[in-house]
Amino acid sequence: MANLRDIKKRINSVTSTKQITRTMEMVATAKIRKATDRVVAATPYSEAMLKMLNNLAGNASEASHPLLAEHAEKKHVLFVIVCSDRGLAGAFNSNVLHTAEKKAVAYQGQGVTVDYILCGKKSIGYFAYRGVSPIMKFAGISADPTLDEARRIASFVREGYAAGTYDEVVIYYNHARNAADQDLRCEQLLPVDVSAVKSDEVQGPAATFDFEPNEAAVLSKLLPAYVETMVYHALIDSAAAEQGARRKAMKSATDNATDIINTLQRQYNRARQGAITTEISEIVGGAAALKKEE
Repeated sequence: MANLRDIKKRINSVTSTKQITRTMEMVATAKIRKATDRVVAATPYSEAMLKMLNNLAGNASEASHPLLAEHAEKKHVLFVIVCSDRGLAGAFNSNVLHTAEKKAVAYQGQGVTVDYILCGKKSIGYFAYRGVSPIMKFAGISADPTLDEARRIASFVREGYAAGTYDEVVIYYNHARNAADQDLRCEQLLPVDVSAVKSDEVQGPAATFDFEPNEAAVLSKLLPAYVETMVYHALIDSAAAEQGARRKAMKSATDNATDIINTLQRQYNRARQGAITTEISEIVGGAAALKKEE
């Protein structure tokens, strides 16, 4: 009977865990819609900004703005790493962190210094354990990033690149491909890659532009806004991907808990049947022994 009690205790424990994971799955499912709506709402502005830069990219010279100019040598780079504040999201954070760390090790092997801007408690804790102090860090708002956070990051990286402090700025985050799947993204923020920005879909003769008052003045307005848009879009995209990853992980945990409960229930039924059979055999044997004594 002790064995039956142990199995029953395990069934109750796994059932409680299943209720928690099922609740977390439902919460993540509800949050996915809100996070996705933010991405959808921000997309038209991002696309308009990209289209405008597409139109101007072919007519702008690298010398016209410091954010377009590629530095001759990479000595100091900056990684912006976007993770979540909470775990229980599968490999959501580890994919970003391991990819960024691997690239950083490769840079350091070439004598390049790497600094970090960390978004999310998981990235902060990961690098703190390794003795790395970030230049900037943001915690507690990974699921609901703000425009102010994007502006602070964009302002810092723009000033650092324009001043020559950094020779390259790269952002690592997870893109929400759909409600269930995520793709790791590594995008170069600075220098703005004109060749990557140009659209291959534009057909017909190339347009020529006259910049008023001048090329530098136009780009001094457009390029900072473009960098800020890229950062903000990465933050909200990561927030949507986080909920999708958590929902998928919690669904998998719930399904596994269901399988474990079914297995334990079968073990319990077999053990209970064996105990009943033993008791019946003992009763029958005792009755037979009494009958012989008579």
